[in-house]
Amino acid sequence: MKKKVLATLLVAAMALGSLTACGNTSNETANTGAESTATETKTDAPAESKGGETVSIYVFGNDQEQAMYKDLFSRFEAANNCKVEAQFSIKDDYGTTITGMMTAKNLPDVFYMGPENVKAYVENGYVLDMKPVLESAGLDTSDILGGTLGAYEYKGGQYGLPHDSSVFAYAYNKDLFDAAGLAYPDPNKPYTYDEFVEVCKALTKDTDGDGEVDQWGCAFWPNLMIQPWLYSNGTSFLKDEYKTINVTDPAFVEAMDKMVALTTQYGVTPTVEQEQGTGVYQRWIDGTIGFYACGTWDIAAFMDPEVVGFGWDLCAYPTLSTGETYAWCGTVGYCVSANTKNADLATKLAYYMSASDEAMKLESGIEGGASVLIPNLVSMANEEFAQAITDGTLKYPDNYKVLFNYLNNQNGYKSRFNDETFTPNAEWLNLFFEGIDRVRSGQLSSAEYCNEVAAQMQELLDEAYENE
Repeated sequence: MKKKVLATLLVAAMALGSLTACGNTSNETANTGAESTATETKTDAPAESKGGETVSIYVFGNDQEQAMYKDLFSRFEAANNCKVEAQFSIKDDYGTTITGMMTAKNLPDVFYMGPENVKAYVENGYVLDMKPVLESAGLDTSDILGGTLGAYEYKGGQYGLPHDSSVFAYAYNKDLFDAAGLAYPDPNKPYTYDEFVEVCKALTKDTDGDGEVDQWGCAFWPNLMIQPWLYSNGTSFLKDEYKTINVTDPAFVEAMDKMVALTTQYGVTPTVEQEQGTGVYQRWIDGTIGFYACGTWDIAAFMDPEVVGFGWDLCAYPTLSTGETYAWCGTVGYCVSANTKNADLATKLAYYMSASDEAMKLESGIEGGASVLIPNLVSMANEEFAQAITDGTLKYPDNYKVLFNYLNNQNGYKSRFNDETFTPNAEWLNLFFEGIDRVRSGQLSSAEYCNEVAAQMQELLDEAYENE
């Protein structure tokens, strides 16, 4: 049983580097800084701050994020007369490393945990309930975005504090719209599916006259981009409190049909074969895609003219049968080891990184101008963050309120955590995506494929719950 538990935790921990926020959303490009392997890096704190107690932390991040963290750790040291021993890795290495630390019973005081890990980490004794320390120290969490904070609650305890609240919104290439003579998408009135198809047809072109399409209306990486279609059609992968596979639901099949038809019927996306030559993320960067997804963590890169050399902005995903536009949201949070020797200091560090004005201003770009997240603090996001965008001190797309709308489920926009967030692991979901290109290339219909994989997906899901 112990081996099964560790295997389950490994899969869950690996999800930190795939489906939660923070990091590159593409499977064909690596994180900034990915050329280095996981390394231990200790902050160079001011001499006067190296007295007192020591607290350790392990996080992942690209070069830009790591620089921000080091700055914040030094500030925390100075304010608390302590030493922060910081270890960093690239995202792809994090899950394996943290699971190894669990196996060796050598966890740092503070480390990352995704919502999908909470139950397993709590019940296996890895993480501390921070609520008593937060309350005794007067550390207020009331301004943290409620839905995200709640993702780290379990049986009345608070086992994590969010690093971020992220959303996978939609972006469009303004230059391609201008060239086609099309009006930009209205952020207050999402396209219907049929309207979206017509716009994509107008954007799909053979620009060099060689007889082959080289510019497309949209593109998808299905593993991260099928969800808005499902949710807007009133369906999802699971039902019955995340215990039953739902892929044979007619609404699921219909939503999948509509997404796949953009490739197989309308030809407004690159083919599967073309994607294998040049991935869709790179095609977006190259300026040959009209619509593509954009995570909050992508903003700094997409606003850099050295990365994206065309005008772009944000809009809503098209709507299906519900008439509602949906995006998926994600988060990764700071938790405290149950075996920490200094619960007070470790909890204070987790809170500082999650909810202090200093951390939120630096990481959101209010201070410094480079944004890797939207502030967790609702008041700061709505006031100082929004003002920094308005006055131009923070580079952000004009339609930034699209992100706020999705995150806050307001003004007709909705978002939700993906189903795998609430299951012991994602093996059942990984199986679904293993063969989805057979549908996208026209070898099988959506219904045929869903009927083919449903039983095995259910077996994997049942096994995951049995091994909790």
